[in-house]
Parts: sequence; C-alpha cells; structure tokens
Amino acid sequence: MNSTVLRARRLALLTGVLLAGAVGVASAADADVLIRNAMVFDGTGRAPFAASVLVQDGRIAAIGSGLKAPAHTRQVDAKGQALLPGLFDLHTHWTPNAQPATLPQIANRYLAAGVTTVSDFHQPPEAYAPRRAWLHSIDAPDVMFAARMSTPLGHGADWGDENTTRWVNSPEAATAAVKAVAAYAPDFIKAFTDGWRYSNAADNSSMDEETLAALVAEAHRQQLRVFTHTVMVKRGKTAARAGVDALAHSVQDGPADAALIALMKQHGTRYAPSLAVYLPERVDGSGKARAGTEAYRQREANFANALHNVKTLHDAGIPIVLGTDAGMTGTPHGASTLRELELFVQAGLTPTEALLAGTRDSAEALALGDRGSIEVGKRADLLLVRGRPWERISDVRNTEQVYVAGRQVVGKGVRQPAGNRATALPPLAIDALVDDFERADQRTALDTLRNDDADGGNDRTVQVTAVIDREQGGKALSMQARLSSKDDAHAAVILPLTRGSVAPADLRRWHGVRVDVRADATLRLEARGLEGRRWSAPLATSGSWQTLEIPFTALRGQLPYRSTGPLPAWRGDDVQQLLFSGTGRAGETIWFEIDNVRFY
Repeated sequence: MNSTVLRARRLALLTGVLLAGAVGVASAADADVLIRNAMVFDGTGRAPFAASVLVQDGRIAAIGSGLKAPAHTRQVDAKGQALLPGLFDLHTHWTPNAQPATLPQIANRYLAAGVTTVSDFHQPPEAYAPRRAWLHSIDAPDVMFAARMSTPLGHGADWGDENTTRWVNSPEAATAAVKAVAAYAPDFIKAFTDGWRYSNAADNSSMDEETLAALVAEAHRQQLRVFTHTVMVKRGKTAARAGVDALAHSVQDGPADAALIALMKQHGTRYAPSLAVYLPERVDGSGKARAGTEAYRQREANFANALHNVKTLHDAGIPIVLGTDAGMTGTPHGASTLRELELFVQAGLTPTEALLAGTRDSAEALALGDRGSIEVGKRADLLLVRGRPWERISDVRNTEQVYVAGRQVVGKGVRQPAGNRATALPPLAIDALVDDFERADQRTALDTLRNDDADGGNDRTVQVTAVIDREQGGKALSMQARLSSKDDAHAAVILPLTRGSVAPADLRRWHGVRVDVRADATLRLEARGLEGRRWSAPLATSGSWQTLEIPFTALRGQLPYRSTGPLPAWRGDDVQQLLFSGTGRAGETIWFEIDNVRFY
C-alpha cells in the first residue's frame, strides 16, 4: 500500500472514529420529548402564548394545548418557564488566543448561554473538515464556517497566511478565490471591505467596489451569503451597492444617513453591529481602554454612534441580526451573545425585537430556513429560561435547559460526552517524512497544506515561496523575503503535521528533526503545539547545502501569545506544526532553502 493511500485511510479513520462517537452520543440521549406548559416565544412575531411542544426525531412535531405524550416520550414540565428558539451568534472567532481556548471549552460556553448556532470567522478552509468531525463527536452548537477574503496588505490579511485569508485586488482575483474556497464547502464568505481599524490606524487597503461586487456575484452563484467587515458609513454604502448580505460590524464614524439606508434596503443588506466588542470599558491587550485617555474618548464616541445607528437602521426597516466578534480579547464566548441582546435594548429596540434579531432574523441572514423559530417541521433548537425575556431581556440569562436538534445538552440530568471535557483530540501517529517537496501541488508528504507566515500589520514582510529544482536532482523549497521595518520582522514556512493543524501529532517515537538546508538569514526551527505552545532552536546555516539534525532536547519553550508563567516543557504528543523562520536586519532581503524534512 503506498503512503498516499495510507495517509488518506488514516484521515478517514480519524473522521470515522469521531463521527462514530457522535452517533453513539446522539443515540444515548436522543429520546423524543414533550415540553409541557411553557410560555412559548416562537420567534415568528406572534405574542408569547401558553402551549406544549412535542419534539420527535430532532424536529418540532406538534405545538398546542392538551398534547399527549406518545409512548417512550420523555416529558418536561416547563410551568413558569419561557421556551424560545435557540440563539444565534453570527460573528465569532474560535481563536487559540481566546479564553477558554479549546474547541470543546468554547462549545460548552455557547451551549450554557443557549446559543445553538454559531458562525466562526477564524478558521482556514483546511481546518473545516477535521473541526466539523470534532464538533460532531461532542455536544456543541451548529458551527458555520466563514471563508475569509481581503486585499493584499488589508485588514484580515495582516495575520496568518493567504490560505486562511485569500488576497484579492481585482474582480478576476475575487472570482477565482471564491471558486477555490468553494471546494472546501464553507457556509458563507467574510469579506474585509473596510481597512479602517477603529481609529487605531489609517485605511490599510480597503476593497474597491468592483472587486467586492465580483466576489459577491460569484459567492451567490455558489449559493453562499457574504458578510463584510465594514465600520465606516461610506464603506457601508460601497458594501450595500456591491450586494453583500450583511454588514458584520457597526458603522461608527458617524450617523447612518438616508443614502446608506436606501442602499441597504435596495440590496437587502442586513446589519450585525457587534456592539459587545465595542464597549468602551472592554479591556484589550493594548491597554487602550483606560478611562481618560484619548483612545477611550474615541471609543466612547464610536460606541455612541454604534448605538444610534442600530436604532436608526432598525426603525428604517433594516433587519438587525446578532453577531458579537466574540473571541477577541475582552469579548468572551457565550456571555457576549447575551450581552449583545441587552445592548440591542440599550440601543432602543424592545426586548421582543432584540429576541427576534437573535433568532428568526439571524437564521434568515444565513438562509437557514430550518431553524430560528418554533414551528412544526423546524429543527428543535430550543432554550428554556426562567422569566419573561420579551419583557425583561436580562431574563435570557436564566438558562434552565438547552436543546440542539431535539437533544438536551444543558440542564438537569444531562451527561455530556467525555469529549466535552477534553482539551484536544488524541494525538495522531504520522510518518517520519514531513516533506521532500516532490509533489506537484502545494501539499506536504503528509498531505497537509503548506503555508507562509510573516509579521503582520500595515508595514509587513513580503515573501515568495516556491518549489525549485536542486542542482543534485529532485526538488527543494525556496523562500525569499523583503523584511518589514519592524524589529520583529520575519518570514517563515509552516509545515502542518495534521490536516488543518487541528489534531496534534505524536512525535514521541522520534528523537528530533533532520533537514537539508542552506540560507542567507538567521534561521530557526520552531514547533507549534496546542493552546499556543511553542518550542524553538537556532539553526547554524550557510550558503551551501548541509544536513542538520536538531534533537528535540535542543528545543526551548516559548510563552504563548500574551501569556505569563512557566515555559512549556517538551512532551512530543501535542505538536501541530513545524516552522522554518528567517530573520535579519529590518528592511533587508533574506532567503533560505530546505529539503527532506523528516523525523529521525
């Protein structure tokens, strides 16, 4: 059996094991349920009413009074409680820098808040399949993945690699990029129309209208909705004219005017203001939330505009939908969704209008016609709370029970799968050869997608990576870069050890890394692992090819991003990526070439 087939079977086995676990989890607690005597807020616009709701096979089978429980149907007495459709959060980032950081921990936070459908704006397309398999193996909300697109040097392209955020700067490039990511089956597209960064920097390459319009047109041909990062009134007009389906941030540099309203109405553009991420008191890593500073005063002015524009657009008939930008520092998962509902009311919506924004209208924003309201035939994503949240929005915090597709996942008697308590997938055994660069595509010998990595920001390193012919025969990987003017300027090549860098690899049967290398740069080998852990060692290189062996004992731990505490110790069962990173003097050109990367 050749190695490619073997690797494919291993990936299939992983996915199969995870999905088999999911089936087992569902069958253990998938009994039909009759929720009796609830006050039902059905999300259709109808006033709340007393009724019972029968759930069968994960869907709402009947709604009414005097319903009888069929045989083998569990009954729940909901007297004194409100039954609502499950909540949405259409703008989140499941980042390794958020706290909590791991996929199961984040899923638990959303379920506890009654959020049953979440959109993740953060993942590279390579990670969709393994993350979907992982989510299906545990109790989790339904997670929708957004494929990211920005301009070269634009916001959203200022971190990570071009596979995570596609760079487009023409209608032709945008059309090609949408076609390319469509192969990964994203749930929708996020475009970064607006380069303006919340008064922190000048416009760093906004997307022109022709490019955005082509992106939207191709996405709609692919049956994909488009959300946009847009925070200025004039850019909101650009986005609406281009036909985007929703603005995923507040326009906050001034009041929404009649022209913006008319364009949003004409093109059916919705508004997800992400108020929770703009709270002036929200503390971020820069410390710019300190009261009395100019940055804080600017935040207050922006936030006042944001609140005003929610009410203005709502009153004009623009659908308001719920997205928080949770996962950004100071914007916690789950709790921010509930805070967003309260901020809608603070902005001037009634509690009923806020709930409709967080259920029915959010479902419509992603064309999810199977959920968002309590109606016969709809998916049974349900939330039981104490109180009357259509009168007091804060009552939505009084969670009693949560159901995802008819299965109870929060509340008395629920036993979550063991995977909800885990912080990672089990480590995978992988082959010794990481990459010899002989494949004709951009994939490693492990069938993972190679990526580039460089410093971010407005001024950033520009790099070109390509497979070249070696003088001795065979192929090698060549990286050339012009470093930015920053002190931390660098350019790196990432070799993921597992697909999408989701599962960790188990390296405990090897002693280190062997590589053929030559360079005109200060070069380091870095291993990246779970929860942002990193280990690195310098490489002694020259302009001539040499074979180096770097024992794992030579790797020194580094603190994760914005972390304090002890340095991580090397274990070898929690590594997801290898990186070769080059540095030099600010502004200079560097290069390195590598080949035959393997474990020994």
